[in-house]
Amino acid sequence: MKRVRHLGVGRELTIDDVATPRAGATQLLISVEAVGVTLPAVRRLDASTEPLPLAGEVCGTVLEIGSEVTGFGVGDLVTGLCFADAYAEQAVLERAFASAVPSGATAADAIALVRSGLVARGALEAATPSAGESIAVTAAASGVGHIAVQLAKALGANVIGAVSSSSKADFVKGLGADAVCTYDEGPPAPVDAVLEGVGGEQVGRSIKWLAPCGRLVFYGSGGGSINAFDLLDGNRSAVGFQVARVAREQPERYAAWRDDLWRGYFARTLVPMVDRVYPLGEAAAAHERLLARANRGKVVLAP
Repeated sequence: MKRVRHLGVGRELTIDDVATPRAGATQLLISVEAVGVTLPAVRRLDASTEPLPLAGEVCGTVLEIGSEVTGFGVGDLVTGLCFADAYAEQAVLERAFASAVPSGATAADAIALVRSGLVARGALEAATPSAGESIAVTAAASGVGHIAVQLAKALGANVIGAVSSSSKADFVKGLGADAVCTYDEGPPAPVDAVLEGVGGEQVGRSIKWLAPCGRLVFYGSGGGSINAFDLLDGNRSAVGFQVARVAREQPERYAAWRDDLWRGYFARTLVPMVDRVYPLGEAAAAHERLLARANRGKVVLAP
């Protein structure tokens, strides 16, 4: 089978022919139809001085199940997180991180909806929004951001999509945003909450966008720092959100969020957007598109 491998020199990748893996006792072996490329995973490569596994969200058909696996069968379409060698024609999923894809959904839509949607749903819930409040979503055209815009609008919020370039304005407005701004411009008025997924210097900007008693939820991988006085001024607050902790410690809540996402998908009130689909051999190009923040929706690899 074909598998993409990180060479350990910056983001340099290669593609190899390797043996097909086998499912362990608690694992599923799947024939991969789609792989979700994530910015945190790409950023890890830049910081590494040795080869790293190419982890990611995968979706595909079950080929083999481990002896201790229940609830799945050969031929099922599943999605989940693969922590090693996700960029491949076949991949292994731990049972705990796998979930069924309902009949009628495509693999690419599952990749664009489930993991990004769970992050968006959790970050939005952490912001404790009320109907009629204003919410700014940074990286509003990203894999997570474009879902967050739709979810916030469905709650009755006044949604401002913040983007790196005004060229993304039509895309974000098409998701339901009431207004769109660039990071330099900022929202037209102070907002009650910010879902912050950019990081770096944008974190400081986003804090200053908040109205008195406003809340910022940081869920991204880009780092950044906050001036404590900016919180004190106006009784603002900031909180971090990590979906992996919910998955580990509150699996029933995690599953309920996932079920809600699928209900929205089939009701067409929530539309996952796939930006581009790249073949495995163009994984490096997919990485560059994310790093340039040129995407509108989810970037996907298709073995």
